[in-house]
Amino acid sequence: MSENILAAQPIAPADQTPRAAAQAAAEERRLREPLVFGGIPEAEGWTLAPIAPLDRVHFRTDRELPLDAFRRALPAGVTVTYDEGDGLYRVDGAPGSGETLAALVRGWCAAEGYTTVGLRPEAGVRRRAPRDLPPAFLADLCRHYCRVSLKRLQRNMSTIRLHLPDNDDIDQQVAEWVLKAVSHYDESKGVPFGAFLATQLSKWVHDLGRNAYGRTAADTENKQQKAIAAFTAEHQRRPSEKELAAYMGQSVATLRRNSQTVATLNGLRNLQSLDGGADAVEFVLPDSSEVPDEIMGEAEQTLLSHALTAACAPDPTARRDQRAAQPNVLGWATWYLTTWGGQTKTQLSADLGTSVRNMNVHADRAEKALKERLAELAG
Repeated sequence: MSENILAAQPIAPADQTPRAAAQAAAEERRLREPLVFGGIPEAEGWTLAPIAPLDRVHFRTDRELPLDAFRRALPAGVTVTYDEGDGLYRVDGAPGSGETLAALVRGWCAAEGYTTVGLRPEAGVRRRAPRDLPPAFLADLCRHYCRVSLKRLQRNMSTIRLHLPDNDDIDQQVAEWVLKAVSHYDESKGVPFGAFLATQLSKWVHDLGRNAYGRTAADTENKQQKAIAAFTAEHQRRPSEKELAAYMGQSVATLRRNSQTVATLNGLRNLQSLDGGADAVEFVLPDSSEVPDEIMGEAEQTLLSHALTAACAPDPTARRDQRAAQPNVLGWATWYLTTWGGQTKTQLSADLGTSVRNMNVHADRAEKALKERLAELAG
């Protein structure tokens, strides 16, 4: 009898004191207990605002829409979101309203002089509106999972800081990701929200590079970095060019071409003027009567390139959610490399792995800011 009782008792590891074992057991019980947010168990909270189907209209435009005016033109209850990286608008409405919303969007854009690209309705998109959850539940849930997300993203922080150098911006981006996960999470699939959020965070971190530099270019850089890290861990040294090509299953020519793309990305990230702000350096154009024409031409190019870089720098007065708050790297690359780098837009599009249309959108933004900048310098 005593042997059976002893056999049923958990045995602490030999190197663990009874007090440490008790603390570990208490921690394990705490982790197994259901999370409670705003006085509501997490599992019950999701059922208060279950994910539901809706109709969505996807489209892009030839230039950015005034979102406030656009929202006012749509029926009540319809939501509009804009993905700045992809230039994609999404209009969400009740099930069965997709065709009607598509016609409204098409008509409003035509009347206001905007051209829509790839406009299409989609039925059965499953989403949740975070605002439909109890406010206290949502607030506590976001507070908890923002802390969890920041801890999990520590290993990705060097990548994140390439795009979001400020800690406040990182905190806000993580909060936006948690809310995005809340809107996508389907509790009926039986996957805990924490596990779902973790898988999405890995994807969204990578999307920062895709949105800034183009999907193909960012994917190429990511694959090369992973291959170099894996080879280094295995052989305790960095691979040679031939070894890396063989490790990735590529020809040396393909590796060199892809490496040039990665080098272009790194060069764009390291632009000192973008980091220093629009007014980090001042250039003075000399009097044309005092210098030869060839020197005058170089000075004009210096002035123009500085004005371009200043025009593409982040606007420190812009809100975090505005496009102007981020450096317009693609606009800078399009202007600089086609004006002084001798490349065509088609060549540059292939190198950066993005569309010519996307380059034109960012270049138009740069052109508008450049004209304003040159007007300031002329004044």
